[in-house]
Amino acid sequence: MMMALKYIAYTIALAGVFSVTGCKKFVDINTDPNNPTTAQLSLLLPATEVSMAANMYQLNSGTATFMQYTVFSSGLSRLQQQGTSFNDSWDGFYTQTLNDLESIIRTGTAQEQWGYVAIAKLEKAYLVSLMVDMWGDIPYSQSQKGQETVSPPFEKGADIYEDLLKMIDEAAVDAGKISATTLVPATSDLLYSGLKSSWLMMANSLKLKLYNQIRLVNPARSTAAIQALIADPATLIGGTANSNALDFTFRFGPGQNPNNRHPWHRSEYQGSKTFYMSQSLIDLLFNSDDPRLRYYIIRQNATAGLNNSANSNGYYGRNPGDGTAAPADLNRRSTFGIYPAGGLYDNAPVNNIPATNQFLTNTNATGTLKVVGPTDGTGAGIMPMITNAMVKFIRAEAALTLNTGDDARQAFKDGITAHLNAVSTYAAANGGIALSATTIADFAAGQLVKYDAANNAGKLELVMTQKYIAQYGNGMEAYNDYRRTGLPALRTPLSPLNTFPLRLYYSETELTANTSLGDDASRLQVAQQTTPVFWDK
Repeated sequence: MMMALKYIAYTIALAGVFSVTGCKKFVDINTDPNNPTTAQLSLLLPATEVSMAANMYQLNSGTATFMQYTVFSSGLSRLQQQGTSFNDSWDGFYTQTLNDLESIIRTGTAQEQWGYVAIAKLEKAYLVSLMVDMWGDIPYSQSQKGQETVSPPFEKGADIYEDLLKMIDEAAVDAGKISATTLVPATSDLLYSGLKSSWLMMANSLKLKLYNQIRLVNPARSTAAIQALIADPATLIGGTANSNALDFTFRFGPGQNPNNRHPWHRSEYQGSKTFYMSQSLIDLLFNSDDPRLRYYIIRQNATAGLNNSANSNGYYGRNPGDGTAAPADLNRRSTFGIYPAGGLYDNAPVNNIPATNQFLTNTNATGTLKVVGPTDGTGAGIMPMITNAMVKFIRAEAALTLNTGDDARQAFKDGITAHLNAVSTYAAANGGIALSATTIADFAAGQLVKYDAANNAGKLELVMTQKYIAQYGNGMEAYNDYRRTGLPALRTPLSPLNTFPLRLYYSETELTANTSLGDDASRLQVAQQTTPVFWDK
């Protein structure tokens, strides 16, 4: 399925650009095919954005399993990795996304197409930093040299981070060479329609994320850098208005032929199923009176429960680390809801909701449940990469741990509010029901009561727990946060086969083909499970 999604994604991106630009400039006999043109850059850039999101499927689903959002495979749920666990993402990033980004940077620089160069550098900085976060040491500076270096050496993650921080600044300088408000034509940029101001906000927010990520390595450096970034909040995603409009988010489409829907929708809204929902997340949201449960998870059956019982409330998932075989339950297990996969909103009555609940209730719950199929929901889901809510939670964490001078309480409130608004707005536009402004305000106020009553450690736990809930749909960032903070508390797996992984296994294709590793490949792979990345102190 993953390879099909990759090629479909490329087809959609390229077809969209061809339909806008027309064919004339691609068959002009006066165009030298050995001299890349701006038109070719306009095709490559959206292709990199599509391939980046498509290649995240395996990576996102696997880390979401570690972080108990969902269960992608029994092995990963039991913390057992293999050389094939993340090879699709690894191979796709290197052979598709990074290869094309390097082409844009090289060609764009030669042609002085600085808008393309700036965006490509920012996308590369984001993606490579994420790869360091996931795998630690990776091929980097020699990895896109084709036949010149077929076995690029692995480089230290800390050194790569330093280069990426410089790259972000270089990208801002490149963007400054463009006097217009757009860096590239809107049709060439699926993320921000080419808007320079949006990409500069993304650049600053990425730096904020990276400096917070490395705060345990050099607290003084991170403190100074974060203080400089928050000195002008208008330059960060969300700005001063706490707006979600400029979230760094990939948006999938609603099409079925070809299919460009969210990969979780493609996988689960059919007769077969790959995933279980994690009972840990279900219970966290249910027991916390969190209204997002109806948006995150859709029940197919009103009474199905854990272990395929028939006397529960329909929230039928699987406990982390459950190694038992899957029963005949495809039409009973819960699955992805309207957010972020573009599925269905659960508006049916729920058994056993406490009478004291204020937000997760059966008020106006008049819907009915059904076994989901390909025509249910839009499938036009999202991949949240850096969001306004995330920025606010990062600011709260940094204020509590680095004493940046920021208002941690306000940032905590703004993060909760931002995410509830994001879920509500998305749902209302995709066949669901919006949360009322009163519900959003009251839910945030309730969390502030807990925050005010907590000590500093308790405040950080509340911040990271709410950030964890808000990052549903992006297991990679939750995985980063957990290794850095140990929060939120995860459920103990039932029958683990290994310790919690501190890094991901490398692609077995890489370990087999890369001769620079010598005889160390097997040892290197085994060490990934227990070796922390450089920022995990």
